[in-house]
Amino acid sequence: MAEVDKTEKITINVGLVDLGQIDLLVDEGFYANRTDFIRTAIRRQLETRAAAIDDTVVRRTLTLGSLHLGRKDLEELRNAGQTVELRVLGLATLADDVTPELALATIAAVEVLGAFRAPRAVKAALAPRIT
Repeated sequence: MAEVDKTEKITINVGLVDLGQIDLLVDEGFYANRTDFIRTAIRRQLETRAAAIDDTVVRRTLTLGSLHLGRKDLEELRNAGQTVELRVLGLATLADDVTPELALATIAAVEVLGAFRAPRAVKAALAPRIT
């Protein structure tokens, strides 16, 4: 399974009446389980706001989907005297061979709406630059 296709666990609080209605729909066979209902509801809401999402991605110059940077990528930036701002809607990953020093020298800012995966020491070093 591709990294971008993996899921993240979230926790939500639902009122008892709403929960009962969800359970009723599950019992009646409209949904396989509570998770199926919640995923379907989320997808429908995202579909109704698709234009707003698309406009915002363009306006905020976000990478949509996934972005992966390895040591070689960042070394090329450093050697060119450049830095990068990671602005991602989806998944951003830094390879395990990226050092905190290299990340600090090349990554000016991190804004990830979704998941940001990087070595623990790199995340700690970049913490002040993560919004």
